[in-house]
Order: sequence, then structure tokens, then C-alpha cells
Amino acid sequence: MTDAAIEVENLSFGYGQTPILENVNVAFPSNRFSVLLGRNGSGKSTLFNIMAGLQKYKQGSVRLIGKERSKMSFSDCARVLGFLPQFHKSVFPFQVKDVVLTGRAAFSAFTPKKSDMEKVGQAIEELGISHLADRPYTELSGGEQQLVMIARVLVQNPKVILLDEPTNHLDVYYQTYVLDRLKKLTENKLTVIAIMHDPNMAFLYADHCYFMKDRTVVTPTDEFDYHASAFLEYVYDVRFTTVMVNDKLMVVPGR
Repeated sequence: MTDAAIEVENLSFGYGQTPILENVNVAFPSNRFSVLLGRNGSGKSTLFNIMAGLQKYKQGSVRLIGKERSKMSFSDCARVLGFLPQFHKSVFPFQVKDVVLTGRAAFSAFTPKKSDMEKVGQAIEELGISHLADRPYTELSGGEQQLVMIARVLVQNPKVILLDEPTNHLDVYYQTYVLDRLKKLTENKLTVIAIMHDPNMAFLYADHCYFMKDRTVVTPTDEFDYHASAFLEYVYDVRFTTVMVNDKLMVVPGR
């Protein structure tokens, strides 16, 4: 698949005798907003960690912009891929602009250059948080902190961004605000791939949805697609009622 930003083929991974991923095959298209869904423990975060280079794999293939991930150096990967993990915390009251600036570490060894500061300004403006530039990061709300961390990823000038649960612990206002911004990033030829737990938010914003079940990516078919409640019930082990709202799929869990 030549237009894929990340291609995973026949990937298996485990700890000792415990399998975590089994024969995963998935291709995330370039310049699109893709979302990975599934139950807790299905392997989503492990797959992301492998794609980001945080876990080594021995069986299968992971290609990032056409290059085998395991053969790329850390600095080469950092210039192509930005990764926002599920958990991030700062105990020091650094100013927002300084937190964002740390994302330029792969480009500036010690002293930030003028171009680095310009990248910081562009990123925080793009995310609508310029007014927070001089605020201590530790004094921000959860939603504001999440936007700062996304800006930190953006200043790497990556082609692909991975986000592990970017809307976790956010209220509805900040969920929609963050997802709106992520969606707009693809207009600038960025590939955005996120893990999410809320199917409705994913269906509302994503260009493509992928699903994990029992340590692998499961693919809907024409007869068994995710617009049918049966497929989602298979993925989540929960009964669903599906409805279309403004041409978008919405699901309501049953009792």
C-alpha cells in the first residue's frame, strides 16, 4: 500500500510466554485522521509503542514512511514521527513556551535557535493557545495541558503523529476542541493516528476507524461492517443500538 504512512505486516509480540500481539496487519493512510478502537487489554498501546520505537519487535514488519522501523535511528524517527503517550506529567512550573520548546531537542543540541522559537510560536498559534505561552504549565487545566503537549509534538515538524488516548480525562468541550484541532492538522499533510475509547467521538471525527480484538486488528467486511451493531458487539462484548445522525454513525450501549 504505497500511500500508507505506517504499514504493519504479520506483527507478533509478547513478554516471555505471554502473547500481547498476534499476527497484526494494518495500514494507516497518509494525510488522514485514523483512530484505533477496542477494549482495554486488546493490545492498542503496545502496538503504538512498537510503531513509536519504544518496544522492539522480532517477528513481522513495521514500516514508517516506507522504511523499516527497526532499522531507523532515534533521531531519524524523531524527525518523521511524533508520539504523545497516554501519561505525561510535569512537576516543575515551566512556562508553556519552554515545555513546547523541548520538542525541538532532536534539532537543537543545546542552545535554541531563532527558527526553533518560530516553530514554537507557530505550533501554539495553530492550536489556539498563544495566550498561554507565558503561563506555568502546572497551573493549566487538563485540556490546556493536553494542547500544550500536542504543540510539543508539532514542533518536531513530523509527518506522522501518534496519540495514545488524547481525550482521556477531558470534558466534552475539550474533547471536541482537541479533536477539531487534530482533524485540521491533516489539512497540512500530516498523518494523525490516535487511540480512543469513545466510539461516538471516533465516528464523528475520524476518516478511518480500526478495531482491535484479542491481540490483533480485526477488519470489518461488507457483510459485517462497523455500521452494523453485530460487529461492534463482537469487538466490545456489549450490545449496541446503532443510529445515523447527520450521516454519522452513533452507538448506544444496551443493558
